[in-house]
Amino acid sequence: MLKPVSKLLYAHQVDMGGIPIRQPLPSAQVEMIDPFLLIHHHASEVKPDTAPLHAGVGPHPHRGFSPVTFIYEGDVNHRDSRGNNAIVSKGGVQWMNAGMGIIHSERPSPELAKNGGKQEIIQLWINTPAANKMDQPAYFSLNHSDIPKLNSRGVEIDIVAGEYKGVKGFDQTFSKMLILNIRMEKDAEVEIEVPETFNTCLYNFDSNIFDDGFGIIEPKYLVLYKNEGNKIRIKASDKTRILFLSGEPLNEAVVSYGPFVLNNETQIMQAMRDYQMGKMGMLIEE
Repeated sequence: MLKPVSKLLYAHQVDMGGIPIRQPLPSAQVEMIDPFLLIHHHASEVKPDTAPLHAGVGPHPHRGFSPVTFIYEGDVNHRDSRGNNAIVSKGGVQWMNAGMGIIHSERPSPELAKNGGKQEIIQLWINTPAANKMDQPAYFSLNHSDIPKLNSRGVEIDIVAGEYKGVKGFDQTFSKMLILNIRMEKDAEVEIEVPETFNTCLYNFDSNIFDDGFGIIEPKYLVLYKNEGNKIRIKASDKTRILFLSGEPLNEAVVSYGPFVLNNETQIMQAMRDYQMGKMGMLIEE
């Protein structure tokens, strides 16, 4: 049975500290798609001879969830207070389990800043179960060549996390999920099967797609499906990209404040104190 569409959420443009981004989630209609908390889509042109430390997002803390960055154009230089320093380019993914707390920055690489070029990313926030929110932080850089792929009739799929058609992706997640980066040629079709109980959505980038259970879906829309049926069938009217997300809901209380996502207000206050006292480490960029 095909999964019916519940809502279409447009990715309105908003300002995030001077950086223009499109934000389909959270929205006025939907606060979260458990365990997925936030989706930010950013595309810009890095001007040549840009000072790297004056671009991107500077040092900031996180606790209690996983910020995951998908790089579609250009690259991202990740640095954090645990000593990680990695550059991931087009097609790659930066996955960070913030755990008890970490400070990181995400900027264009020195090479991209010097030469200039396109940069396009999506940042996805994935909630961490209460039992793991105070785990030690961990960072993983997944280059495009590291991510398992499937190709079939004009469709190329990166299995970023979870398992799809017997192919396993990244497995350091705290709950069951399936995350796919899909590239489709004109008139290509794809069918994806997921558990009925998983919360499921997809973000369409470039051209109209046709959902067999709904109809036409325009670019820059996040499609939220109902928890009914177990298949999604999509056809591309022209070349496009899709980020597909499906996950088992945690069904836990969520209290967020800025870069912290926890289960109650007392934990938020503790996170703020811990950050101010330096318990999440220090990041000095050079």
